[in-house]
Amino acid sequence: MRAPTRDVRIVEALLFASPQPVDEKEIASRLGEDADVGACLGRLAEDYRGRGVEPVRIAGKWSFRTAMDLGADLKIRSVRRRRLSRAALETLAIIAYHQPVTRAEVEAIRGVSLSRGTLDLLLEIGWIRPSGRRRTPGRPLQWRTSDEFLEHFGLESVDDLPGRDELLAAGLLESRPDLPLPGGPGDGEEESS
Repeated sequence: MRAPTRDVRIVEALLFASPQPVDEKEIASRLGEDADVGACLGRLAEDYRGRGVEPVRIAGKWSFRTAMDLGADLKIRSVRRRRLSRAALETLAIIAYHQPVTRAEVEAIRGVSLSRGTLDLLLEIGWIRPSGRRRTPGRPLQWRTSDEFLEHFGLESVDDLPGRDELLAAGLLESRPDLPLPGGPGDGEEESS
């Protein structure tokens, strides 16, 4: 392999350093008047043939790009963080603690109807999954948490979810007095002594 000329090196540096593709007019302005831009680009393409990056011409401008045959191997999966709504968080917690659970059961526990997209969002994120149908009239679909849920929250199994006392200690639950039991104090009947 012969050493590149100064002009070829300038073109290489320009394409490498430029945040945008560069047209041949801009390249020519960086070289001497007698420079052959086409020859420099041809030599650069020849030197980079078969390498991980290659100079390519797109829409009349030049830039370095990943070699076409490597594109699939270098796909980057980005993680987008989204804040879940309160309804989605409550629904997820109900599913986690009461699984398998139907939509109607989630609504009964929450005390309000689920919006159409809440389960869809949790399913799209991958934190819940369908878990068969309940053997009751209407055969409603049941939901449970997925392995992705366990991975995201660093749990070995759903048995590792914190209990009521742990949630209270962490300040994640409000401390409320227990509701009176039927036949117990506060149900309207007097206690016998």
